Amino acid sequence: MNTAREGKLEYYSRSYGLACGNRLELGKRTLIMGILNATPDSFSDGGKFNEVEAAVSRAVEMAAEGADIIDIGGESTRPNFVPVDAEEELRRVIPVIQAVRAALPHIAISIDTYKAKTARHALEAGATIINDIWGLKYDADMAAAAAAYGCPVILTHNRTNPVYLAADFVEDVIADLKESMEIARHAGVNEEQIWLDPGLGFAKTYEQNMELLGRLAELHALGYPVLLGTSRKSFIRQTLDLPREELVEGTAATTALGIAQGCQIVRVHDVRANKRTAVMSDAIIYPRYS
Repeated sequence: MNTAREGKLEYYSRSYGLACGNRLELGKRTLIMGILNATPDSFSDGGKFNEVEAAVSRAVEMAAEGADIIDIGGESTRPNFVPVDAEEELRRVIPVIQAVRAALPHIAISIDTYKAKTARHALEAGATIINDIWGLKYDADMAAAAAAYGCPVILTHNRTNPVYLAADFVEDVIADLKESMEIARHAGVNEEQIWLDPGLGFAKTYEQNMELLGRLAELHALGYPVLLGTSRKSFIRQTLDLPREELVEGTAATTALGIAQGCQIVRVHDVRANKRTAVMSDAIIYPRYS
């Protein structure tokens, strides 16, 4: 179990057997999740990978660069995005999942969706992880889907009302995540299949994103794997005053900082740079706490 006592992080090892035959090993090194947007309106890659052939090529490239997981999404979550229904989302993601599974039979694939129908069809098509940006709170059937398939489920912090009532807003973030965890448990999701995501960039101001980024160890202390998703997000762009395509170093800085605070998975667009950052960070951090 993860703990953080007197500033010292204690890492644990956990192994996940996936339907594709792969095993994800936590506690030995940071896992890299590469982002593959099968959407025409992604904020960061402009829909470059929404055609199946191009998407598979990018997935193969990310795997070669060190990705352990390919995260496939069919609906952009950029600011002011236009929601799509499950049918359109499935039309976008299922051919990509099937093609990536055929090209990379042992890679872990996560489906980035908050709709249970999409999740179920994606898992049947070859996905092995659910990545829900609403932490099981949007679709009442999502927790049951995760339980039925026995797959890891990523619970992201998010809320429709970005007004935090606690004197310390991180307390509200943790309380919200605990609600998601209880939804998962109540539906029968195995404790060891729950991963947490602090939801940086979702329902938070610039100042709140920066504060939470410096307090990730408090999420690590909850005892679950923590996934960090900061890649090319607006608070990095705002800090550096650079366009999205020039945020590699800024993202890598957050990757190193997150690993130092116990994050065991990072979700990124630029796999090669962040893989190298993770390898260097792991070489410093893991031997100290093993």
